Amino acid sequence: MMRWTMPAALLMLAACSGGQDEETGPEASSDIGPLQKAERPAPAETPAADAETEASAKADPGNAAVDGKTIPPAIRGRWALKAADCTARRGTDLTALTIDATNLRFFESHGELARVQESDASGIVADYKFSGEGEEWDRRMRLDLADGGKTLVRRDEGEGAAAGPMRYTRCAG
Repeated sequence: MMRWTMPAALLMLAACSGGQDEETGPEASSDIGPLQKAERPAPAETPAADAETEASAKADPGNAAVDGKTIPPAIRGRWALKAADCTARRGTDLTALTIDATNLRFFESHGELARVQESDASGIVADYKFSGEGEEWDRRMRLDLADGGKTLVRRDEGEGAAAGPMRYTRCAG
């Protein structure tokens, strides 16, 4: 049985932020659960080959190499539910999501690619092993590019999954 816990301090921070939240569409919600929060970004260093592959995939997602064992290059990078989190200082970028070849990094959790179900140059359905806040869980996610690669649509599947799709904006750099 999965148990979801959230520190009271984080709930208080969310309730008392006082800031204006930018809604990104019907999928946006002020009730962001632990899986919907963005992870701490991965270290900025990426191998030169990965950087070149990502750059070419962003330029033409249809030409990206898909190996069925990693997250497609066009999907890799830094994303945020709220555009302001793209430029926010680390630790305050609560909706940021950083994706590399085999990992999803949110603010308070980390998902490691376990098994690819489906994959093409602009989308993937895969199982991930997550950990965060002292908990571990498995989650199937569908990640698809939209708007010419400027938007990432995330859909969680299975028990405890988010109710609807979440739309992330690609962060510059």
